[in-house]
Amino acid sequence: MRWDHLRLDDLPLDDPRSAVADAEPGAPPPVRHRATALPLIERGAVARTFDTPGFRGMTFYEVQAKSVVNRVPEASRMSFRWTINPYRGCQHACIYCFARNTHTYLDLDAGADFDTKVVVKVNAPELVRKKMASRGWQGEHIAMGTNVDCYQRAEGRYQLMPGIIGALKDAANPFSILTKGTLILRDMELLAEAAEITEVGLNVSAGFIDKDLWRSIEPGTPAPGRRLEACAALNERGLSCGVLMGPVVPFLSDSPAQLEAAVRQIAATGARHVMPIVLHLRPGTREWFLGWLRAQHPELVDRYLELYGRGAYAPKAYQARIAGQVRELAEKHGIGRPRPGFGHGTLRPPGRPAQLRPRAQATTEIPAAEQLVPAQPEQLTLL
Repeated sequence: MRWDHLRLDDLPLDDPRSAVADAEPGAPPPVRHRATALPLIERGAVARTFDTPGFRGMTFYEVQAKSVVNRVPEASRMSFRWTINPYRGCQHACIYCFARNTHTYLDLDAGADFDTKVVVKVNAPELVRKKMASRGWQGEHIAMGTNVDCYQRAEGRYQLMPGIIGALKDAANPFSILTKGTLILRDMELLAEAAEITEVGLNVSAGFIDKDLWRSIEPGTPAPGRRLEACAALNERGLSCGVLMGPVVPFLSDSPAQLEAAVRQIAATGARHVMPIVLHLRPGTREWFLGWLRAQHPELVDRYLELYGRGAYAPKAYQARIAGQVRELAEKHGIGRPRPGFGHGTLRPPGRPAQLRPRAQATTEIPAAEQLVPAQPEQLTLL
């Protein structure tokens, strides 16, 4: 392969680099294996497997990254210029995840490898702290969850986010997080501390509430209802959290009744805003998604080929229709208006009445005028 010069040599089984980490307490002994042939992974990386139900079949490549605060290409239309991605690959295994094709840069495939071979940048917190202290850093906004989910299940073991958030908090550096993971609640108090001194924008991703569709298309994620409960908990704590309603899946989650049900449940969370994004199918993702569609909904294949043609995006007219419907539903259900029991824009200690002092609105929140615009060819990454 083209990355042969970066492969690890075969290691004897008694070499510490070939051993896996201890399993969770009470779990069967982990499987030992040779850490070999790691594509595009630096020498000294360690491949680990864990013989526990939540990680069975997974391989984690632990690397000492050279950098973790990455600049967004100048040509991008994103509103942020910097990102942090402590992981590559994602256990959420969302069929439609457009980050899939990035795994091919490692000579791994965009399908099963993306779901089961995760690169872990174990020194990410230290790198963030170093970047924050560097002379040239200007304190610009940093977005997380823009490629793969920083709160995927692996985070429960590696616990990189508390160190990352702590480094950003100590530097009073503004940041935002987009996630499908309920593990964000573990860090809620740390996020609240950060929000007292800098701008913190939070969004939960939930495109639909249909449980059958969720089990089929997002098999590794928490259920949509649990994600919305996380959004409600964050808002009740006084942390401003919205919902990225993505993706809206044509012919599977886009009926008026389905949109109504989703927006109604989103409104119940006290969400500050809702933004619908229609499914997009970039190279790598398109092939994986269409394979799933042929197996699960063969009757829809021709309709998808007609809707998407050879491109990655649904027609603008379709996107505009969905955006308009969601806008009307959001207004109907009062999304964005203050709701009793939710500390919009105000932080308070758990169990204490909300403070009267309003907190400055995070710059990462979506302005009201821009919340429900039709999705453009350059879209925020869905997780």
